[in-house]
Amino acid sequence: MSSNPTRYYPCTSCGAKLEFAPGQHALKCPYCNAANEIPEATAEAKAAAVEEQDFLAYLSQKAGEEPMLEAQTVKCPSCGAASQLPANVTADRCAFCAAPLVAATAYTNRSIRPKAIVPFQIKENDARQCFRQWIDGLWFAPNALKQALRAETGLKGIYLPYWTYDANSQTPYIGERGEIYFVTETYEEDGQEKTREVEQIRWWPVTGSVAVSFDNVLVPASNSVPKDYADGLAPWRLDQLAPYQDDFVSGFTVEAYQTGLEPGFGLARQHMEVAIQQTICQDIGGAQQRIISMSPSYFDITFKHILLPIWMSSYRYANKTYRFVVNGQSGTVQGERPWSPWKLAGAVVAVVAVVVLLLKLTHHL
Repeated sequence: MSSNPTRYYPCTSCGAKLEFAPGQHALKCPYCNAANEIPEATAEAKAAAVEEQDFLAYLSQKAGEEPMLEAQTVKCPSCGAASQLPANVTADRCAFCAAPLVAATAYTNRSIRPKAIVPFQIKENDARQCFRQWIDGLWFAPNALKQALRAETGLKGIYLPYWTYDANSQTPYIGERGEIYFVTETYEEDGQEKTREVEQIRWWPVTGSVAVSFDNVLVPASNSVPKDYADGLAPWRLDQLAPYQDDFVSGFTVEAYQTGLEPGFGLARQHMEVAIQQTICQDIGGAQQRIISMSPSYFDITFKHILLPIWMSSYRYANKTYRFVVNGQSGTVQGERPWSPWKLAGAVVAVVAVVVLLLKLTHHL
């Protein structure tokens, strides 16, 4: 089953293309300001949008039977990002590197249709203000950086693909519990014999098993935004997920997922295993813990395919381009930034001066 291509929404007043208005739940004309309200989804549609799908059943049986999205997809020749273009668009620029995209090079891509979407809440002007506040808060940035904002390019609204995974886990483990004890040690100082208590650790073998449940482990399905930026945009309020509608993506770029469902769970497991290790350490107890081995198994695995909003742009400073992204729901900013060598050098000198002062004070005590 495939969806219809992205629809074109003409303004009833001037005929221009209507675009989704962030935070207003409406389609709006960018020229005459006319607006069409987007109908509120029914309770049944909202429940279906956030309903979890069985991971193993989908991989083994339902692949190809679930609702799919058929869209013309253009892979950027510069950065490799895969963007889905509306049917009526013949050319665009890559939202990630600004390289030209031509629909003539597009290919039809069948992918799992997103069931839910977080519509944009932050308007473009507000996103730009969030960026300025981020710049103002940068430590060790050049003083002249604020003037560079005049050269800031327009922001591009993008929906990034994500997977979310739920799972239960059971993990048998082998480890060691460290218990602290003290021994009396004799030493000589200034010709006098003294004693002191020295901390030691005694290790005991431990085995056990822990059960950990996971809910909405979020995995970016795009490689176009650096992982540390994507992680830094969190947290996302997934309670604001709405049923996917073409209305929400009108006027915005939608990136096709590059990380598939099964590889995505492999990335989710990396997050899960960190939480499992923490739980094992709590289960071992004692003052310190060592995990020698663990064998996690996962069951009741479910997933959702969703779209999350970001604003992306770049700015120039000292003949170099720096990218930044803004969470389209919360306004959180992540990005590249220049450093002031003079401020860094001054900070190093200050730290060295403090260390020297402390050493002198300690010597006189």
